This record gives sequence, C-alpha cells and structure tokens, in this order.
Amino acid sequence: MAESDPLIQEKMESPAFTSAKRTPRGRPQAIAHRGYKAAHPENTMGAFKGAVEVGAHAIETDLRLSKDGVVVDDTLKRCFGTDEKIVDCDWEYLKTLRTLEEPHEPMPRFKDLLSDTFFLHGEDLLEYLVSPGLEDIWVLLDVKIPRLKLLSPFRRKQGDQQNDGDQANKLFKAIAVTLEEVKPSRPWTERILIGCWAVEHLPRYPIIHIGVSISYARQFLKVPGVSLNMLLMVMVGPRGKALIRDARKANRSVFLWTVNKEPWMKWSIKKDFDGVVTDDPKKYLEICKTYEGEKIHHSLRSLLFIFSANVLVPLYSTVVRFNYGFNVDLRKFRKGLESSTTTAAA
Repeated sequence: MAESDPLIQEKMESPAFTSAKRTPRGRPQAIAHRGYKAAHPENTMGAFKGAVEVGAHAIETDLRLSKDGVVVDDTLKRCFGTDEKIVDCDWEYLKTLRTLEEPHEPMPRFKDLLSDTFFLHGEDLLEYLVSPGLEDIWVLLDVKIPRLKLLSPFRRKQGDQQNDGDQANKLFKAIAVTLEEVKPSRPWTERILIGCWAVEHLPRYPIIHIGVSISYARQFLKVPGVSLNMLLMVMVGPRGKALIRDARKANRSVFLWTVNKEPWMKWSIKKDFDGVVTDDPKKYLEICKTYEGEKIHHSLRSLLFIFSANVLVPLYSTVVRFNYGFNVDLRKFRKGLESSTTTAAA
C-alpha cells in the first residue's frame, strides 16, 4: 500500500459540501428526510420543492429500481396503498399511482428531481434541481438493497446474496445513466452523496455510511473520505461522543437521522453535527436561528426510549452483520478508491 499512501491521504476528508455551514453560528445543515415530510406526502415533488422553499440545504430520498429499469422511491405500501413490490412493477403502472395523503401526488422519478422540466411535466426530481438558483442544493441518496428476513435463524444463502448484488448493480448503473442524462451547471459529484458503496458505476461520487451500529461505523474511519450518518438514539451517550470526537480528528462529516423533536434538534446543534436529517426542515431551521446554548430538558419518556433503543439496536445490528458480514473489507474499499481515481483521471 506504500505507493497508494499519497492517494489515500489526498482523499481522506469528507467533501466540503457535507460539512456544517461555515457561518459565525456554525449550525448543522438541514437535510429534508424524503422532502418536507411534515407538510407533504413523502418522496413527492411537492415534498422536495417544499423543502427547498423553506430553506433546506439538502434533500434525502430513498431509491429503488422498477421492473423496467426506472429509478424511483421506496414507498409503495405506506404512501400509495398498494401491496406490489417496486421491482415487480414497470414505470407505466407506477406513474399512475397517487399518494394516499392529499393532495394525492404522483410518484416522481429520480431523473425528475434533477431536471428543470419539472414545471412542465409536474412529476420529476433530478430535473428540478438544475433549475436556476438551486445550484447549492445537494442530495443524499439512501440506496435501498433487498432487505433480509430478520426472523430467519440462518445466514443468507449464497444465491440470495448474489441476487441482491445483481439488483444493487442494476440500480447503481441506472443511477449513473440518469445522472449522465441530466446536465447541471454545477457537477453532480459536488451535489450527490451516495449512501452505499457504488464505486463501479459511480466512481467519482462521495460516499456516506448510513448505520445504527457505532462499532461497525468506526471501521469506516479507516476508509478514505467516507462520511457517517448515524441513528440519533445510538449517538446519545459516551460511545456516540467518542465516535464524534474520532470522526472530527479524521475530518469526517457526521449526520444524525431522523431528528424531529425540539429538544433533540437543540441537542444536535449543541453537539456540533454537520447535518441533521429531519421530517421538518422548517422547524429545524427556526431552532437553529434561536437556540443559544441554554440547558436542554428531555422528558423521562424520551430518555427511556433512548435507553431501550441502545439495548435493542445492537441486537438488530448483530443479526444484520451475521447475514452481511461483521467487518468492513478495508482492502476492497481502498482498491475501489484507487480504481475510482484512475477512472476519473482517464
């Protein structure tokens, strides 16, 4: 690895756009969870546009691939009231669905968020973000791979793992094609943060680990340039404090998800996180303007919930890691980083 050390050192830090706003107050960035979810049906153009209008710095959205290769969001049953799986539906059917929640909006494509044709077609996301004046808005992509069956006592079969990998590769390839189709004035590599390792198809895009396990997340501090997005509940306490400290030493951005209660919004500001994923970016930004460091009062119920989560989440994490691996393959990540740099320079 000696020959790679300069490369590794050069790419150690998180990208600049993921850091807390560099202002005298230094507040965390407001990242709208599936758009302005508190006021609009989630993962719709109304939610995305609403988040931008109230001042959100970034939009978080979940992505899956339809049967015919269209990149869409992840929420059929909860948002649209249908039991079908996205992977089994084609876009011609998906675009006819409307949200259960008023004003009964259609499902957007990822492409539609990026392009300025949203105002003509009324349904898309990437296309919206190339509109003049939105160059500083960035996107956190939570890329959804097939979920394991937690009740199964057996490790996932190799064939199942291969199928999951094939589905993930198809999704990453479709995302890459979509990003190439929609041309921004500011490069997407400075506006897109990928919540999954996708170096083969998205070699120049920064990566963030979205997780619930502090011990697992720590391993990514050894992987150049990877930011962290951690579940709020597991970051409360000494282990979370230590992770924040070590991430700061490694010049990594650290986000929290999902923060909706006012006391925890204040806590996130006090603890100097870089970004906060929230359903209510308007409320969060208002608190950012008014909070001056006064003492924070948490309810007993809230603290008991945090305690319970810190008992249950490690159990859940153990099941996930049993199925997908307990440790990060650092050699694979570093090899991928070197390959991505070579590809970008070619």
